[in-house]
Amino acid sequence: LGGCDPASFISNFVHGALYFLPIYLVTVLVGAVWESLFNILRGHEFSEAFLVTSLLFPLTLPPTIPLWQVATGISFGVIFAKEVFGGVGRNFMNPALASRAFIYFAYPAQITGDSVWTAVDGVSGATVLGWLAAAQPGESVADMGLTWSQAFLGTMPGSMGETSTLACLIGAAILLVTGIASWRIMASMLIGAVLCSLFFTLHGNAETVPLYALPPHWHVVLGGFAFGLVFMATDPVSAAHTRTGQWLFGLFVGALSILIRVANPAFAEGTMLAILLGNVVAPLFDYFVVQANIKRRMLRHG
Repeated sequence: LGGCDPASFISNFVHGALYFLPIYLVTVLVGAVWESLFNILRGHEFSEAFLVTSLLFPLTLPPTIPLWQVATGISFGVIFAKEVFGGVGRNFMNPALASRAFIYFAYPAQITGDSVWTAVDGVSGATVLGWLAAAQPGESVADMGLTWSQAFLGTMPGSMGETSTLACLIGAAILLVTGIASWRIMASMLIGAVLCSLFFTLHGNAETVPLYALPPHWHVVLGGFAFGLVFMATDPVSAAHTRTGQWLFGLFVGALSILIRVANPAFAEGTMLAILLGNVVAPLFDYFVVQANIKRRMLRHG
């Protein structure tokens, strides 16, 4: 691994694959065992839905995470966020995010340390949001030597699937063209994040808290926001289903992502928690929308 040529695409591709593939294989193996066990007990056929979870979960992880933590995390997500509620189509929250959240809170020292984010021997570095959360008054992203274009392309520390906003946009285009994801959730989550970040920029104490001064165009390219917006918040099972409910769901998750990120310096990345909380309240959005439609029709037909 020490012989990776930074200027070579092939060399970097292979170098990254040597970190990603073991994590992915452990996720598939352990998750498939749990899925198979519950399917056998219930007499269900194996669903390809787990293949989506098994691909998304590794992308939320740092490259140097211990494999036993990967196995523990996916076990928790599959069992407690999916199977105990009935399996495929009945999970009340995104299993991949639930797995990631469990690892974060169960092993915070290992998963939040500077050394886990950079897959280069002898090199360590905090994520940009982690650095800003601990920054001194007056410091900004410019003091890290990072440009917006670098953050957009993904040449910075972070989880394996979240650093490149460009790659997330390509994924968004594919999901929208194929009709898999809801454009309403994507658009409203972006709007909610922009409005919330503008509020902090205009009314927050930017002189003493660097994250308050971070403008909206930086928020969307840092941390897991773009990845969460495209691949996690749009989960058709755990998101809102009505059209109006999807707008409310997206606005709620987008604003809450920035609120947690900016207002809580102990937790610099709020996208994960915001989506999970959005999953919990999504049925309420749909319920109120349906009830409002029923009342409107009753008044109309008197």
